[in-house]
Amino acid sequence: MLTVRKSQDRGHADHGWLHSFHSFSFAGYYDPRHMGFGNLRVINEDRIAPGTGFGTHSHRDMEIISYVLSGELAHKDSMGNVKGIPPGDVQRMSAGTGVTHSEFNHAAGETTHFLQIWIVPDERGIAPSYEQKTFTAAEKRGALRLVASPDGAQGSVTVHADATLYAGLLDGPEAVTQPLNPARKTYVHLVRGALCVNGQPLAAGDAALLENESSLALTGGQDAEVLVFDLAA
Repeated sequence: MLTVRKSQDRGHADHGWLHSFHSFSFAGYYDPRHMGFGNLRVINEDRIAPGTGFGTHSHRDMEIISYVLSGELAHKDSMGNVKGIPPGDVQRMSAGTGVTHSEFNHAAGETTHFLQIWIVPDERGIAPSYEQKTFTAAEKRGALRLVASPDGAQGSVTVHADATLYAGLLDGPEAVTQPLNPARKTYVHLVRGALCVNGQPLAAGDAALLENESSLALTGGQDAEVLVFDLAA
C-alpha cells in the first residue's frame, strides 16, 4: 500500500524569523492522523531568516538528524560541540539523558533551509552524543546513499534506533530500484524537484508512505533530491 501525503497538507507555522512545515504533529500543529510513521516522529522543513535562530533549548531521549539544503546552520551544544553544518553534511545528535543546544543562521543575506528529523530511539537514558559527516553530491547522484544507520555502515552516521536513512539525487534517465521488507515501513520524502515513487508522482515537499510493499522504484526525476527511510513497524 502506498499513500501520498501532499506538501500543502502539512502543518505550517510562520513565526516571522522561522517558516516551518510539519509532516507530523508538532508544537502548535496537532493532527491525530499524523503523529509519526513507524519510529519516525518528526520531519520539520525549516527556513531560518538571516541573523536569527533557535535559542538554547533542551531535548532528551530522541535521535535528531539535521539535513541542510541551503545556507549554513550554526550548532552549539552542552557537550561542547560548536559546528557549522553546510549543505551535504548530515548531523546526528543523540539527546539521551538530556542535552541543550542552539541553532542559528549567522549569514547576513541568506536564508538557512534545512530538515529537522526526529527518530524514536531503541533505548532511553543513553549518554548524549554527536556526529557529523559529509556526503558529496557525487555519492548521491543516481543512487541512494546510506547516510544514517544503526551500525554506521558504509561510513554513515550512527543512530540508536531501528531505522536507516538514504539520500539520493535523480534527474532525467537516472532511476533507482531497491527491495523492501514488507514487514517494515518505508517513508519517502521529496526534498526538491519532482519524482515518481512506484509510479506515483511527487512534487517538492510531498511524501510517499509505503506499507506491505516489497520493492521501491524511483523514476522520472526532475532535479530531484529525495530521502528514503527504512523504519521499524
